[in-house]
Amino acid sequence: MLYIIGLGLNEKGISQEGIKAVKKCKKIYLENYTVEIPYSAKQLEENLGKKIIIVDREFVEKFKVFEEVKKESIALLVYGSPLTATTHISLIQEAKKRKIEYKILYNASILDAIGETGLQLYKFGKIASMPKWDENKNYKPESFIEIIKENKSIKAHSLILIDIGLEFSKALEQLEISAENKKIKLDRIIICSMLGTKNSKIFYDTIENFKDKKINSPFCFIIPSELHFIEREVLENYKF
Repeated sequence: MLYIIGLGLNEKGISQEGIKAVKKCKKIYLENYTVEIPYSAKQLEENLGKKIIIVDREFVEKFKVFEEVKKESIALLVYGSPLTATTHISLIQEAKKRKIEYKILYNASILDAIGETGLQLYKFGKIASMPKWDENKNYKPESFIEIIKENKSIKAHSLILIDIGLEFSKALEQLEISAENKKIKLDRIIICSMLGTKNSKIFYDTIENFKDKKINSPFCFIIPSELHFIEREVLENYKF
């Protein structure tokens, strides 16, 4: 059996069902390439009482786990909820093809936690990812700003997920440059940092006022569209 287990948003967020599944497994893998996990693998090991093996994108996307899962139960731990990343959907599709039993154990994700901003979840449009630009290779994709533009056209909020390894100051710079290139006016934005942890922070201000701030990873940007008066009222509490 392959267990794909969501960890939730902090080191103690795994469900009771997830803990029971982990205890049944011979090996416990943790994928660490979709988001910067705000705690160490050692902390997780202490909470679960099991040794954890960290695996990279190649291990998961090349389906290497299937070489072992036919012999014994294996757990793949995923930060947040398992199916917010397409990699894990592909894993399930491959398990079906190979007739391998699997079980998905869901948990809280960033998509739940952003509700704390006060923005109404059904008013969000498409979700975008911001990749890290590479100046040397002239790699500067701006698809995320096109999604913001599209969402604004239907008065929808935009959630921008930040790629692992992209520091806050650079991410803010990329957002500002892309908005200028595409002639999109950005007023106040929302920054969510380490949501669901004891160090959770939400800030609401202009891009200019964020430039000298230190924001811890993982973080995301939210570009609000037209605000309901209740949304505006809640956001006012998150100003610097």
